Amino acid sequence: MPETHTVHLQRILRAPPERVYRAFLEAGALCKWLPPHGFTCTVHELDARVGGRFRMSFTNFGSGNSHSFHGEYLELVPSSLIRHTDQFEDPNLPGVLTVTIRLRQVFCGTELEVVQEGIPAVIPKEACLMGWQESLLLLAQLVEPDIPG
Repeated sequence: MPETHTVHLQRILRAPPERVYRAFLEAGALCKWLPPHGFTCTVHELDARVGGRFRMSFTNFGSGNSHSFHGEYLELVPSSLIRHTDQFEDPNLPGVLTVTIRLRQVFCGTELEVVQEGIPAVIPKEACLMGWQESLLLLAQLVEPDIPG
């Protein structure tokens, strides 16, 4: 079994890159879409600048169990690129993950590519992909509506 996993995701969203970019960097937006089904999110800290840090917790709504993670923003190119680290605070999930989010304007909105590297082997790759797929559905529901006012 490998020591870490890498997942790659791609999605087309019917929203401009600026809106998608903001959804990755605003605490209220992250709480709305990032936790997969069955989880809530608390953002404890978010300083969206290169060198800035974030800290969040996901809580299983059914059991009440939570896990926290934190990271640092490595690269931020408005409406185009977000690269950050992720590190679980649980000692059973060691290592530092790197997450790269690329946004590219396409004729119908934004092409989103996510690469998450360094996922601890104790987390099944399929579970990680399923969580991301659920989160990206919620992201689309947040960013795609064009609500006046």
